[in-house]
Amino acid sequence: MTKTDFADAQTPQTEVQAEPSDSIETMYLTFPVGSELYGVSIGVVTEIVGLQRIMSVPDVPHYIKGVINLRGKVIPLMDVRLRFGMPEKDYDDRTVVIVLQVNDAPVGLIVDGVNEVLDIPGEQIDRTHSFAGAEGRSLVLGLGRLEERVAILLDVKLLVEDDALIPSALAEV
Repeated sequence: MTKTDFADAQTPQTEVQAEPSDSIETMYLTFPVGSELYGVSIGVVTEIVGLQRIMSVPDVPHYIKGVINLRGKVIPLMDVRLRFGMPEKDYDDRTVVIVLQVNDAPVGLIVDGVNEVLDIPGEQIDRTHSFAGAEGRSLVLGLGRLEERVAILLDVKLLVEDDALIPSALAEV
């Protein structure tokens, strides 16, 4: 993925810039949700688009807002705020969709905005298992130390793993 892959992003007020790195494996797209900074591996990000008309789908979890038709592809949308149990917030001109390719399927994350692509080497990531839930798994892959702040790095496979994310109803859309 190159910086030009983000050139088509429909985010008029947000510019994504990558810092130099030898490996895409240490690159993370960072974004705010509430007052916290989160990050996902740039390797699964396909694009960033502005919010568009969302078609509702019945019988999905409350954090699945529906689907969008993006250039002929139906993409389910997860509101990250709701997925994390945060209060719902009205979407504004900074709200964007980060489109990910996870397990050969596109998924969109609705987030409050995007910050930048950061190179976070492994030695700057504190991997912690103390966040694991009852099943011993956590959405938190690690905590990336960035000068005066911390980015919560997410395990996107676990984030979107919920079987209800892509129910059979969506397959027929």
